[in-house]
Formats: sequence, C-alpha cells, structure tokens
Amino acid sequence: MAKIGLIIFYATLLTNHKDEMSKMWKGFFYPFIFLIPVVAILVLIQNHLSATVLIVLIVSVMMLMAGTKLRYFLSFGSLGAGAGAIGLLAIAKITGNDFRIRRLTTFFNPFSDVKGDGWQIIQSLYAIGSGGLFGVGLGNSTQKYLYLPEAHNDFIFSIIAEELGFVGCIFVIILFALFIWRGVLIAIKAPDMFGSLVAAGITSMVGLQAIINIAVVTSSMPNTGMPLPFFSYGGTSLLILLCSVGVLLNISRASKTR
Repeated sequence: MAKIGLIIFYATLLTNHKDEMSKMWKGFFYPFIFLIPVVAILVLIQNHLSATVLIVLIVSVMMLMAGTKLRYFLSFGSLGAGAGAIGLLAIAKITGNDFRIRRLTTFFNPFSDVKGDGWQIIQSLYAIGSGGLFGVGLGNSTQKYLYLPEAHNDFIFSIIAEELGFVGCIFVIILFALFIWRGVLIAIKAPDMFGSLVAAGITSMVGLQAIINIAVVTSSMPNTGMPLPFFSYGGTSLLILLCSVGVLLNISRASKTR
C-alpha cells in the first residue's frame, strides 16, 4: 500500500512543481526529502531493504518523467547510493546483523556454502536447469517439494522454468514486456501530467519488481525478497496490484491509446 500511496503522492507533488523540476533544489533534493521518513521506517522497523530500493527507483523514474535532469541522478544520486551502502555495512558490523553481507558474498560464489546461505539460489538454478526447453510438465516440479524454499512466493519463477521450460519463461517475460509497453503508451498519451506520472509509477512498480525477481532467481543479482507480480502467492499483494492496474486502465480510458 505504501508503494501505490507514494505514487499518487509524488504525482501530485511533481505536478504542483512542474515548472521547477529542472532546478537542483526543487527538482531533485526537495522531492527526496519526503522519502527519508519512509526509508527510515522500512529499513529500521521492517528491515525491508528491497522494498526501499524499489520505492526509490519508482520515485526516480517519476521525477525523470516530470523533468528532473538526469545529471543530478548521475552525480548526487550516485553519491547518495554509495553513502547508503557504506552506512548499511557500518550498521551490519556494529549490530552483528550481517545477513546482507553474506547475501553479497554468496552471490559471487553460492557453492561456497551449499547447505547454508547458498542453498536457495543453488536449488533455484537446479530447477531452472531441470526444465530444459519445454519443461517437465505443469504440476510436475520436484524442486517445490521442500528443496527450494519460498517456491510459492519469491522463487515462483524457478518453478515456472522447471515445469514450463525455456519456452514458458520467455512467454512470461513477453507478458511483462507487453504490460510495460502498454503502460508506457498510457503514460505518454495521458490527458494530464498527473495521470501520466501515476501511469509511469504503476508501470515502473510492476516492471521493476518483475525484473528484480527474475534477476534474483537466475542468480543475476544478489538474493532479495521481491515477489513476482501477479504470480507469487499473497492475497494482499495481488489485491493491491489489481487495484493499481484498475487505476492504470482508468487513465487509459481517458487517453487516446487506441
């Protein structure tokens, strides 16, 4: 709910300051000030770094569409990301809660700890490899039976790969690509800036989640808890996604996307 709420909030904020988005303070630093409390809550209370990164990326996409200059992100954004990474490493060392550091080291060599931190990603790769070109058949996965943790949730794409194979994976990726393409068209042809930014935010939310999830299960990036939109188990997540898509369709009705 925080994601869609922030999308609507930032669409309003950026629309109200649309004539000042090219300026450094009003167009870059000022919008990010409102993210500080959200980031603090998600990181310190929920300890949910992946959701925090996703929210920052969604807001960044919306700011770029609203007119924030790219060079601000390349300079100050890079410095901020570096400082945040150093801060998280320092907190991990001080508190002894170093699971994020272990995830990073496991990413480079998951087979260094086969029965520990590397277990999940190794079992995910086994599932993907077992699928071959056409898969073992729908419902015939063996990795989902206590071998692969969170097979119904964060690593559902691995089971799709095992049961439906490479062809099934490509089909799922094409579906997400079509969703992103249509979302971009809706954002471009929206009747006003507010609708355009909301459409861009919702499209970014779904697209970025899908990209991160698929990258994690294929060991293309370090492990993080990011569900696959519309596929992973979770009634609340699905409800919020469907409501978000309903908003996107409503914007589409008011625009000329046909």
